Amino acid sequence: QLQLVESGGGLVQPGGSLRLSCAASGFVLDAYAIGWFRLAPGKEREGISCMSTSDLSTYYADSVKGRFTISRDSAKSMFFLQMNSLKPEDTAVYYCAVMLSTRIASTLCYYGMDNWGKGTLVTVSS
Repeated sequence: QLQLVESGGGLVQPGGSLRLSCAASGFVLDAYAIGWFRLAPGKEREGISCMSTSDLSTYYADSVKGRFTISRDSAKSMFFLQMNSLKPEDTAVYYCAVMLSTRIASTLCYYGMDNWGKGTLVTVSS
């Protein structure tokens, strides 16, 4: 059974950093495209970073470009989102997701994926 579990969320001051982790089980992570999405109160879901398997491309939303980095450790069946220079507007519930797909990274983030974790809350506040 495919399962994704996020960790690493919490309260951080503006300008701080957090590293979100997603532990994958029940499938071979290498074969799946991966992504991070977030949902803030009153806003639509945003695909903030995705990594494809078809062309190994990565995508970052303009709102996080230059501050966030997506990575994967297939040996540990995990992937990560390093978040630096955090801003109050980054406050949201963050979800990791995977999909068996050949779509490029930008398309994956735009349309979403079909397997999701339960989310972890990130609060950026002084």
